[in-house]
Amino acid sequence: QVQLVESGGGLVQTGGSLRLDCSASERTSSIAWFRRAPGKEREVVAVITWESGIRYTPNSVKGRFTVSRDGAKNGITLQMNNLKPEDTAIYYCAARKDGGFRVDPEGYDYWGQGTQVTVSS
Repeated sequence: QVQLVESGGGLVQTGGSLRLDCSASERTSSIAWFRRAPGKEREVVAVITWESGIRYTPNSVKGRFTVSRDGAKNGITLQMNNLKPEDTAIYYCAARKDGGFRVDPEGYDYWGQGTQVTVSS
């Protein structure tokens, strides 16, 4: 069982920045951040694959969110800049045990407890 520990998040004004960190108890094939906004489905905001070195962010956050990996912690860091009210959500770290690159939540085996990000207008 892979344990994921999340940190970061909080309340920020529009245009502000936050950083999310996630560390894993062991290295997996991929590690990602998802988010779930009220009334919406869970969506991916960043993925890193260790072996192939893929770093993915969707168009909705590209240019504002930067993802990087933390090898020492088998983890992932998400730097979020120019935040908007629509970024308000619970953000979850997730790890995919093995296999290729995936952006759907069904492809992930382990989940963190989630951390709240609130962007005020």
